[in-house]
Amino acid sequence: MRQFTAVVNPTAGGSTAAATLLHVARLLREAGAGLETVYSHSLAHAQDIALRAGERGRIVLAVGGDGIAGGVGGVLSGTGAVLGLVPAGRGNDFARALDLPADPAALARVLLHAEPRAVDTIEVESAVHQRTVVLGSVYAGVDAEANRHANNARLLRGAASYYAGGLRAVATWRPADFRVTVDGVDHTHRGYTVVAANSPYYGSGRLIAPGARVDDGLLDVVLIREAPRRLFFALMNELGTGAHVHRPEVHVLRGRELRIEANRPVPYGADGEVEAGLPVTVRVRPGDLSVLY
Repeated sequence: MRQFTAVVNPTAGGSTAAATLLHVARLLREAGAGLETVYSHSLAHAQDIALRAGERGRIVLAVGGDGIAGGVGGVLSGTGAVLGLVPAGRGNDFARALDLPADPAALARVLLHAEPRAVDTIEVESAVHQRTVVLGSVYAGVDAEANRHANNARLLRGAASYYAGGLRAVATWRPADFRVTVDGVDHTHRGYTVVAANSPYYGSGRLIAPGARVDDGLLDVVLIREAPRRLFFALMNELGTGAHVHRPEVHVLRGRELRIEANRPVPYGADGEVEAGLPVTVRVRPGDLSVLY
């Protein structure tokens, strides 16, 4: 029977991670699985717990949102360890990309019986983060500002916090001149944002890259050009269905490696946790992580 180590972010989703795990843990133990639970006090601590558990041959459960999923999944990338997700955070976008069930009983069945499947990860390099690996996406520009606002929101949760953060970020954003190099080919771009997506979703269910797949060995690169703010607000609403990609202001590229630069200081983020400034280099790591889904 499978042996699990649950790494819990106790602050995820308004402190709901522990409560979410309780339901799943009971079902795992009733089925005969072994489960140990460790509460992390930082992302670095969670990554250390995950590495040690993986070295002991245990399946590592990341309990929380995209931050802990990306941080734990990233550090396990390339190690041969197996990752399971217990979504309990603000966004849960990588779990959404894997189509993981929200029902505890159905999720427990996946963790107990699903065979590990290889997914791609994203390697991120910059002056601040010499080498970081994440799961979902890297985003530069207004999206990074929006995510910072969402993370700092006290009264809003889930999609509402991201939508409010997006409105606040767009209202004050000045378009930047980006240079995006995809597999050696330069693309100039004046606008709002550049997103390198492994997962179709970000920002709590927003379908930023409808064609992205977690196991195709490629990143979908979404560029949103300068446009009147009223049009950008309309585009934000279209992120719910992915219809924004049909607008002339949106351009989608695909590639294995890209570098994002800008003509002025521009922030970037990754999986809701990493926060730094451009330039940044991003590479896909095909099939580098085994995940239960």
